[in-house]
Amino acid sequence: MQLTKHWAAQLDDYAIDLAWSPDGTQLAAASSAGPVSLFASADGKKLHELPGHENGTNCLAWQPSASTSGSQPSPLNSQLHLATGGQDGAVKFWDATAGQHTATAPLGPTWVEHLAWVPPSPSRSESGSPRSALNAQLLFASAGRKLVALRADGSVAHTFPLAAKSISALAAQPAGGCVAASHFGGVQLWDADDFVLQKEFPYANGIHALVWSPDNRWLVSGNQDPSVHLWIPETDVELHMSGYESKVKHLSYDHTSRWLATGGGRDACIWDCAGEGPEGREPAMLPHNAPVCAVAFQHAHSLLATASLDGVVQLWSPERAKPLRATVKMPAAATKLVWSPDDRLLAIGSEKGAVYVLKSEA
Repeated sequence: MQLTKHWAAQLDDYAIDLAWSPDGTQLAAASSAGPVSLFASADGKKLHELPGHENGTNCLAWQPSASTSGSQPSPLNSQLHLATGGQDGAVKFWDATAGQHTATAPLGPTWVEHLAWVPPSPSRSESGSPRSALNAQLLFASAGRKLVALRADGSVAHTFPLAAKSISALAAQPAGGCVAASHFGGVQLWDADDFVLQKEFPYANGIHALVWSPDNRWLVSGNQDPSVHLWIPETDVELHMSGYESKVKHLSYDHTSRWLATGGGRDACIWDCAGEGPEGREPAMLPHNAPVCAVAFQHAHSLLATASLDGVVQLWSPERAKPLRATVKMPAAATKLVWSPDDRLLAIGSEKGAVYVLKSEA
């Protein structure tokens, strides 16, 4: 297995977020200074540079296509659309095909730090949902304690009650119909169709990251204390794994929902979530020479990419006896790792603003 350079580009500041378009033809890269660059995945050609947000952009989220989200086709899905959140307290919507700004949703003076598109649940879509076909996909956005659901035209579909503390992470359930929002003290599960609180899970510490397993069974948090906590929302089962060197900010599930990768020290931990879950089991430890700063499983294959603060990016096959498959040394530490939708390309953002796209080859 090899990682070979496909192309590289340079931003004007720290690469704060990266995201592939649903069809894999574009890579969006946000600079912490504000601009958002749209690159052609084939050759790295810059297609557009969006102005982003005054004082800085924080996050990106492509609107899922009708084929990937399960929603009904609509005029808003006929082209590529991107949402961004920034330090100006606004969410902006862009036509990425034309490189044009289409709408702005001001949320207030607090930074917008988290975005998550949430399709309606399939059962509600079939039986009749409050959402119209045009608004089948909603964007959930958080700013401080505020959580809102936005339509793709920038209008507000719903404003939720203020969270007890600032919202620290959002995670949309893969099946749709639910979004998890964490804050210091717990996680709230909101119905994305009726906007009611489904469940609330107390957790007496700070939460840095949330991820759902692809089969919708597990909801996992990476925590300040430092630890990893798991819930099965359907049955209210809770599991807890501690002993990390540092707070856990990075989580990723493989496509089978069996393997959970976590950061939190100089080893990437791989937990086996089969059966009753990983509590009480020993994780596989993937060693690094510096603290792990990113982890990312492929969408439909078994490779795991990890990055550490010394600039090293590695590929692993956790199911193998000798899991390490490839190693690449970068000039600066990675800020983000994201696989293209077809799993062929790995995009890496760096602290020095460089964006690298590598091709994985057998």
